[in-house]
Amino acid sequence: MEKENGPARRRPASLIAKPNPHSRVGRVVGVVSGKGGVGKSLVTALLAVLLRRRGLGTGVLDADITGPSIPKMFGLHEKAVGNSEGIFPAKTAAGIQIISSNLLLADESTPVVWRGPLVSGMVRQFWTDVIWKDVDCLLVDMPPGTGDVPLTVFQSLPIDGIVVVTSPQGLVSMIVSKAVNMAKMMGVPIVGIVENMSYAVCPHCGEKIRVFGDSHAEETARRYGLRLLDRVPLDPGVAEKCDAGRVEEIEAPWLKQTAEAVARLKKRERRQP
Repeated sequence: MEKENGPARRRPASLIAKPNPHSRVGRVVGVVSGKGGVGKSLVTALLAVLLRRRGLGTGVLDADITGPSIPKMFGLHEKAVGNSEGIFPAKTAAGIQIISSNLLLADESTPVVWRGPLVSGMVRQFWTDVIWKDVDCLLVDMPPGTGDVPLTVFQSLPIDGIVVVTSPQGLVSMIVSKAVNMAKMMGVPIVGIVENMSYAVCPHCGEKIRVFGDSHAEETARRYGLRLLDRVPLDPGVAEKCDAGRVEEIEAPWLKQTAEAVARLKKRERRQP
């Protein structure tokens, strides 16, 4: 048997996949949640818009293969194309680069009925086969939970940090704790927490109404030593513009601190395989 300090104790090689050789990507930031229905894709889209307005080259990798919603919010319906060098992401009116399973299907309404390994393989290909041109910040819209796809993203993509999206209910905060713990297990830095659907503003008096009761986001953030970055309101106007494919028209001042934190995020140093 080899000694404990010998070759048998070498650190394992990195599992990070190599990007397309024609890609130029800076920071890679995952947007995650412990469960569905908390508005993770909305936060991803609004964050991409704010980063683009700052002059950053911005891309969105839609890793929610079976439930993609990013293209619709940006009004994208054309199909992604490619050549022998790789696949080209679609571009929004503001120049945000986007790849999603919906941009590869002949019909947007066709369901992706695949088992986990195939779904994970497509997410990996969105990194290895897609040509991301001059992207300063690539946002990865992850599917909810802690299953195959989030694990693939954490292991295969060079994630520099994640933003955790939650909503006010105590049950959601408990489930978000699982996502936070998974990130810590994988050694991925957490940028902070965003609470979506935090309140609604009365159109008559301007009072903030806690539709889902008292928030538990601060308690969750404090428990794990994280920053509660922003609170996003319930706003019918936002939903209307997203449904119409006009998310780039939304101002989204409530996500200012999150955009600043992501813009300041540094790339992590990684050991080469």
